[in-house]
Amino acid sequence: MKAIVAGFALIVCAASPVRAEVVNLKADLNAAQETPPNDSTGTGVLSGTYDTATDQMCWSVSFSGLTGTAISAHFHGPAPVGKAAGVLLSATGWGKSPIEGCAKPTELFVRYLNEGNIYFNIHTFAHKAGEIRGQVLRGRAVMGGGQFEVLCGKFVVIVQLLHG
Repeated sequence: MKAIVAGFALIVCAASPVRAEVVNLKADLNAAQETPPNDSTGTGVLSGTYDTATDQMCWSVSFSGLTGTAISAHFHGPAPVGKAAGVLLSATGWGKSPIEGCAKPTELFVRYLNEGNIYFNIHTFAHKAGEIRGQVLRGRAVMGGGQFEVLCGKFVVIVQLLHG
């Protein structure tokens, strides 16, 4: 059933006019999600939005408990949970919490985001490959009443499941 719904969503995505919308983004960051996991007790939370009308993504990442000062922070992809990938978008102002910024993501970035293949990573001297990490997920991905959202390029399609 999920494959049928996913296929239908792709058809809807390719064939239908869609409306612009603000998509909520979220990620819970911790050391257990790093590849490989490490012993840090640091944690963080990313919250953000992606406005499909203006093609603007903004984020705020609060964090605490790192082994030292953050030396960099990035959005990486494409990679599912447990896999590493290259930097797609660097964040600035990462020396203290919160890390805040805005950018216009590429269409490829948006595709990876739609696939669940973007993660946010904070690096420190003790953990140069990354101390804490979290997969960036779309908020409101599952809606009530048999609805769910699908990002179609820079737009959002709301699919309504019918029960018969």
